Amino acid sequence: MLNSEATESISAAALMSVRYFQAEPDQMREEVFDEHHILLNLQEHAHRVQNWRDGELRDFTFCKDEIIVTPAGIRSGWRWHGRSDVIVITLDPGKVKQFAQSELGMLLETQQLKDLPQFSDPDLCAAGVILRDALEADDMSSAVMFEAMSRVFLVKLLQKYGQRRAAEVEHSTSFTTEHYQRVLSYVQDHLDQTITVEQLAREVGMSASHFARAFKATLSSTPMQFVLAYRIEQALKMMEDASRPLGDIALACGFSDQAHFSRSFKQVVGQSPRSWRVENS
Repeated sequence: MLNSEATESISAAALMSVRYFQAEPDQMREEVFDEHHILLNLQEHAHRVQNWRDGELRDFTFCKDEIIVTPAGIRSGWRWHGRSDVIVITLDPGKVKQFAQSELGMLLETQQLKDLPQFSDPDLCAAGVILRDALEADDMSSAVMFEAMSRVFLVKLLQKYGQRRAAEVEHSTSFTTEHYQRVLSYVQDHLDQTITVEQLAREVGMSASHFARAFKATLSSTPMQFVLAYRIEQALKMMEDASRPLGDIALACGFSDQAHFSRSFKQVVGQSPRSWRVENS
């Protein structure tokens, strides 16, 4: 009935897709999806649902405000025996990983979300309803609300049901979530300054060589690639203010001058800052 992917002006659509369905009794064949699926039940009347998950059948009563989380990679099929009234939110694992790291300082397991076939969470369902209502209204103020509530929903979901990297996995690489949070805080606090591998290593109490190896083994990028990506990410946010000069943004994000910023920006984004600003104004 509604599909957030059709609302291109909402930047939160890059993090999640929201769909709202009301349907008579029916079924969906088993499929394996590359995305995480979160199913929020709004139906006032409890009804029978069958859910096949990796070959195992669950036959249960689905009640209002109950949620089913199906992580990416699980084969899942459905049959519902009563009229459905659900919100389905899908999340791209790669973008979830980036969001968790940059916004929450969390390192997630490969699966990312707990495999939870059925649980009650009225608070998370209420956040989903606000997302649906903002999507349905389709105006400027609702677009702002959708953006804000999408972040609220993601934070609630990841903090309560995210699969954080286990301690034994962290210790095997000697780079823990606490180390990551220290690095992120240092980069945030020194964004307008030169940042070196040695400085980051000292922040977590490692030698530069060991830190660089552990960082890349955990995050699949070098420390300096991470710093550059974070600088560009912050620059993109600042560039939303069309009145702010690019030279000022360059210095605020730690680039030596506007030329250095432009070269780095094009390397990461694929176009110059000026071209990006014109296209997105």
